[in-house]
Amino acid sequence: MKRTWSTNQANKIVDEICGTYEDGTGVNCIEVHDLPVQQKIVEILRMLFVILFPGYVGKRAFTKANVRFVIGDLVNQVHDDLVEQAEKAFRHRCRIGKCEGCDCRGMAEQVTQHLLKKLPKVRKLLKGDVAVAYDGDPAAKSYDEIIISYPCMEAIGTYRIAHELELKSVPLIPRIMTEYAHGRTGIDIHPGAKIGKNLFIDHGTGVVIGETTEIGDNVKIYQGVTLGALSFAKDERGKIIKGGKRHPTIKSNVTIYAQATILGGKVVIGENSVIGGNVWLTKSVPPGTTVTISKPQLVYTKGSAKGSTKPGRKG
Repeated sequence: MKRTWSTNQANKIVDEICGTYEDGTGVNCIEVHDLPVQQKIVEILRMLFVILFPGYVGKRAFTKANVRFVIGDLVNQVHDDLVEQAEKAFRHRCRIGKCEGCDCRGMAEQVTQHLLKKLPKVRKLLKGDVAVAYDGDPAAKSYDEIIISYPCMEAIGTYRIAHELELKSVPLIPRIMTEYAHGRTGIDIHPGAKIGKNLFIDHGTGVVIGETTEIGDNVKIYQGVTLGALSFAKDERGKIIKGGKRHPTIKSNVTIYAQATILGGKVVIGENSVIGGNVWLTKSVPPGTTVTISKPQLVYTKGSAKGSTKPGRKG
């Protein structure tokens, strides 16, 4: 076969590619070294999970004799690595905001220490999440099974870590964490959401919990549920206005069944309510209410092995 590739062709393609870097759209970071490294964030997250669930995840063996030493080693490693990555995140924010004079290193130290001090609280919350998963799922055989194998524990655990950083306005890192969990579990929880105690997401695939969602205590959510925004306000240029309450509030002791969609920042689902499967809600629901859709009319047809059909009865 005749050779068709040449240095000139390669140079032309490289010139065209590099030309797209100069259009000012900001989808490249050349000569910038302050972005957090995604793989490093994932490694930090994995170390935090070992601290939160010792013996369940990671490769380290825990004994009563070594637990304090191993946890101490992990805490110090998380501290050093997270300070480094958080400083990069703050420097990135300063760069795009043309900020001068910020103590990015000092802020990174503060937010890292904040997260580490919150780990006992996070662990207590996760214990409650495990307990309600066990109590609420007849298929669950043990706490161990839930911690090791249930995707909701990875998604909720990651959210609870990322949320503490989001509370301190850490750029980029909380979203890197929760989107990593989203990719692994199919459960999308924005780190800005406010979630109470004892959350159980059963099965979980396709669940979406938006940034300004508020969820009370003892809430159970099934697969495919969306807690989303109904619409987005726009400015005079037609661009979406950022911020504001866009997602619903779910009060305590609510159950939301599979594929339900609840949209809007003004929507409040009252305590002790049940939202049935496939329900589409854009209005608030009083406490103690069960919402279901009308029973669909089923049509049965009789068919031969070759695929021909005859009219059947309606259900």
